[in-house]
Amino acid sequence: MDSDKRVLIGMSGGIDSSAACMILQEQGYEVIGLTMRMWDLPRHFPNEGQSIPQFAIEAKELAEKIGIEHHILDVRDDFKRTVIKSFTDEYLKGNTPNPCVLCNKQFKWHYLLQEADRLNCQWVATGHYARISRKNNHFILNRGADPKKDQSYFLWRLGQQELARTIFPLGDITKEEIKQYVEKKGFHEKVEKKESMEVCFIPGDYRDFLREQLPDLDREVTGGYFIDAAGRKLGQHKGFPFYTIGQRKGLEIALGKPMFVTRINPIKNTIRLGERSELLTRNMVISDVIETIPGILNTSEPVDVQIRYRSAAIPATLRKGETPNEWIVCFQSDASAVTPGQSAVIYQNDCIIGGGIIADQRLLKKYAL
Repeated sequence: MDSDKRVLIGMSGGIDSSAACMILQEQGYEVIGLTMRMWDLPRHFPNEGQSIPQFAIEAKELAEKIGIEHHILDVRDDFKRTVIKSFTDEYLKGNTPNPCVLCNKQFKWHYLLQEADRLNCQWVATGHYARISRKNNHFILNRGADPKKDQSYFLWRLGQQELARTIFPLGDITKEEIKQYVEKKGFHEKVEKKESMEVCFIPGDYRDFLREQLPDLDREVTGGYFIDAAGRKLGQHKGFPFYTIGQRKGLEIALGKPMFVTRINPIKNTIRLGERSELLTRNMVISDVIETIPGILNTSEPVDVQIRYRSAAIPATLRKGETPNEWIVCFQSDASAVTPGQSAVIYQNDCIIGGGIIADQRLLKKYAL
């Protein structure tokens, strides 16, 4: 079979990538599976003496049952150098990172395309719930048909090079339909398997993970203060990397009313607390902005901007910033807990036209808003 019908698919051993494999087979593709071993956790090795992670074993077993070639790629060292280091670095800057966004662009698709070329595959595929369309000879990433499972938010950094060779077999299908499909195929255990919603390399609290990766962290960030909007000290905190914008629980400080983290200053090691209303804003600055099509972002057309995965996009307009890759988002209604380090994804009619990283809100001071 020629390379035009050969597709390399990322396999995690779960229901979505398994379903994607079988759908591609039915569509006439020669499917090859690739499972990346990125980060080992104790739960990946449930049996004594086990040397291969359970998810890789399950992916390989699925591949054997449906009769496709399968490869396991050990990329743990590179994953630690790139994704893990970026994750810890961002917290040390006072930001709250979104490692999945970085991983998809600079890691998963990097290796998928590299291995696809090696294995003579024209296409790569994943089990993400997203779709791809074309506009003016450019590829556009669109939301998946299932609004509850749409994962386009995590994929906004994929560029033309990646999208031109990507297939999303699940883009037009709902999760419930996938469950029924896999059940009919005889893979009941895939349907019953509980899916993890956490970051893949963090088994519990991210704070414990930071301490494991940065043994001197507690000593380096201890001794900071909670402050109010006027700068008055309210009490001591445990270190700025252990907090995130919008956090209310776990502050371990009693002030007689619910208080939230409204700002983090890593230079002064201060955490500003305020009431819920102090989390609201109509404007934010985004940096490292990427346009899907050159020149598609403008100041005249309304857009919808999504600032976290589990929240609805908010109608907004855009203003150009002082540098080419810096824009100001002007929301049409209040946005809550705008968090530096998180992704702001810009949509029009369910199509991603751009995105950026939420910057420190203090940058708003240089703009007349």
